[in-house]
Amino acid sequence: MSSEQFKYSNNVILYPLMILFSIWLVFWYQVRIDYSIKAFGIRPQKLEGLLGIFTSPFLHGDIGHIYNNSIPLFVLSLALFYFYKKIAWKVILYGILISGFLTWLIASNGNHIGASGLIYVLVSFVFFKGIFAKHYRLIALSLIVIFLYGSMIWYVFPIKAGMSWEGHLSGLITGLVFALIFRKQVAKPERYKWEQSDYDEEDDLFMRHFDENGNFIEFEPEPEVDVEIELESELKNTTKIKYIFRERED
Repeated sequence: MSSEQFKYSNNVILYPLMILFSIWLVFWYQVRIDYSIKAFGIRPQKLEGLLGIFTSPFLHGDIGHIYNNSIPLFVLSLALFYFYKKIAWKVILYGILISGFLTWLIASNGNHIGASGLIYVLVSFVFFKGIFAKHYRLIALSLIVIFLYGSMIWYVFPIKAGMSWEGHLSGLITGLVFALIFRKQVAKPERYKWEQSDYDEEDDLFMRHFDENGNFIEFEPEPEVDVEIELESELKNTTKIKYIFRERED
């Protein structure tokens, strides 16, 4: 593995850990030093509530709240930086801003805090981006995301009191918009050096069923070669050598 690949692998893991660490650091400050910062969430239709667009993802109500957000945030950001490294930070930063502003715009009241809005941005983006890209790897990633977090779709509706369904809905919409905007960019993940050196897709019968865009294709099976005919023709063209044995006369 080259140093460039090692550096890339570090970033894929390092950036999600940095995001997670910053959220837990703020939570530690909130619990140990100043609990009042919890009030700096998104307060809909209030001018002072606009500050919450930037601060709300780092604020959480209790340990259960931040724990439930930490695992999906880490897993989804890991997938984002692995498959979409060129646009990962754009999706995260603009996702926080746009989903936060939509929450401020459509919510009726309350103090909206937590990283769940960003999580919905990532779920929505990763799912729809894979579908729009039509590449088998990204479609597989979309199916994995739906398998893990598909049940989250119910929480974009007001079915649970005290939960910011407006923030979830805003994140879902933002992720879908990003998937549409970036659908022509990073159409498929880059092939890494270790993939090129290990095997050749031309020799892989399974991989030959996919075109360069990852679409499944069918092809006619190659005609079977009559081995007996080839062997017979080769035998006819071979040179025959005769050996004559004579007894030695004493």
